[in-house]
Amino acid sequence: MNFFGKVLMGCCCLLVSLTQAQTKYWIFFKDKNPHDAPSVSAQTLQNRHLQGLPVFDETDLPVKNEYYSTLNTDYPILNSSRWLNAVSARLTPAQVQEVRQLPFVKSVQAIDGGFYIAKTEPQRRTTLAPVLTQVQADAFQKAGFTGKGINIGVIDAGFLEAPTNQQLKHLFERKAILDRRDYVNPALTQSDKFYTTPESFSDFHGTEVMSAIAGMSHSQSGLAYDAQFYIARTDHGTREWRGEEDNWVAAMEWMDSLGVRLINTSLGYARGFSDPAENYEPSQMDGKTSVISRAAQIATDKKGMLLVVSAGNEGDDPFWRIISTPADAQGVLAVGATNQRFWNRIGYSSIGPEFLPYLKPNVSCFSLYGTSLSAPVVTGFAACLMQAAPQLSSKEILSIIEKSAHLYPHGNNFVGYGVPLASRALALLQNPAASVASAKTVQAEGDSYTHKIELLPLGYRKSDADMVSVFHKKSLTHVLTQELVRVRDGQLTLKRQPNETHTTIDLKGEVIEVVWP
Repeated sequence: MNFFGKVLMGCCCLLVSLTQAQTKYWIFFKDKNPHDAPSVSAQTLQNRHLQGLPVFDETDLPVKNEYYSTLNTDYPILNSSRWLNAVSARLTPAQVQEVRQLPFVKSVQAIDGGFYIAKTEPQRRTTLAPVLTQVQADAFQKAGFTGKGINIGVIDAGFLEAPTNQQLKHLFERKAILDRRDYVNPALTQSDKFYTTPESFSDFHGTEVMSAIAGMSHSQSGLAYDAQFYIARTDHGTREWRGEEDNWVAAMEWMDSLGVRLINTSLGYARGFSDPAENYEPSQMDGKTSVISRAAQIATDKKGMLLVVSAGNEGDDPFWRIISTPADAQGVLAVGATNQRFWNRIGYSSIGPEFLPYLKPNVSCFSLYGTSLSAPVVTGFAACLMQAAPQLSSKEILSIIEKSAHLYPHGNNFVGYGVPLASRALALLQNPAASVASAKTVQAEGDSYTHKIELLPLGYRKSDADMVSVFHKKSLTHVLTQELVRVRDGQLTLKRQPNETHTTIDLKGEVIEVVWP
């Protein structure tokens, strides 16, 4: 689902027509041929070796050719996944029963229902200047880190008019788009029409995402404007259906086979499908139910990839509110969105489910139009760190991003560890054991606590100096409410709320954790 598009679509008319079609299925196989060669490049194997990972395992072996050929004769295959040892195909109910009887088939699982056409609204451009200031982009530029030498994968809904986009002109001039795939309309992959065939307003979404990662203009530039890219279109902007998930898995495996370590995917799946029967339940955002979350975890655990994912835009939806898949996978870097002035959660940004045993989102930063534009800023952030410290593993880069964030170590399920700060991240590269965060814990003695504010908090404007962002929590990480508390006569006074156990006072340059008795 296109988050950026969803925010702008609002109450758009979804249902236009229903096309009867066979249902799309995953077909999982029982085994592989251990003598087959791994379907990955030498660069992929080298990346894993440098990260201390097994250079290949069974998930790198292709699906058995005889299984593929047998199925493809009667049931044309759409996508193949070596990670999942599965293929996707369209089947009638009778064909499903036939396939299930094949001796090499382990299971068959539906991945879509009806096919609906949706009407969308145009997307709007946003300025990067506020968020670049927020994450201290100038610290990377002064140090000479611009993503040079880093290959970034972008999996999205379309890259319409990217070559003529003024912010991306420099990428095409130096041939920085190394390869592309269109999994929605494969015929366009190598066609001149890849960048010029409009199917929906969401076809601009990947172009906007790339601009947020690497765009250049007279007034601003993305953090990774010297990076190189592999791009893949997996999402059809005029419909929302689970059938796009196998496109996403195929794109991930393609990029892994080329040795791409850093991926931005500003897509996700939750509710709001064109066919409501395909909606996930909130309880399924557990990091292991959806196929794409399972694939995302394989990518981070076994393939050494850093996957930066939009947390989602359902924070204001009373029937959902939480992050979507694959942002729920433990190993991915899920990015939420903050307000510009106070760095707390902006209303639409999805929160982390309380039933998860790990923190989501991981970090957040400002975006006016959706978490699909906060995620690429963090992707550019990660690219700069990879350029600065190529010896670090993807998990080590993720850890540095978390530790550089302004609330660390007092993260919460509204904004994660908060806004990553480039100055802190660079300091951590110099000394990973250093304590760059200014944080302390205090014990309240009763049901109220007063904190003296001596200096104007870092990043606050003078007009904001009398307001401080506070997170009231019922545990170490789970937020009851967030609010702005007024500072009076240089003092901040908190009143304990029912069921409140911890309170985080966010001073941007300093974080105070209050523990209630």
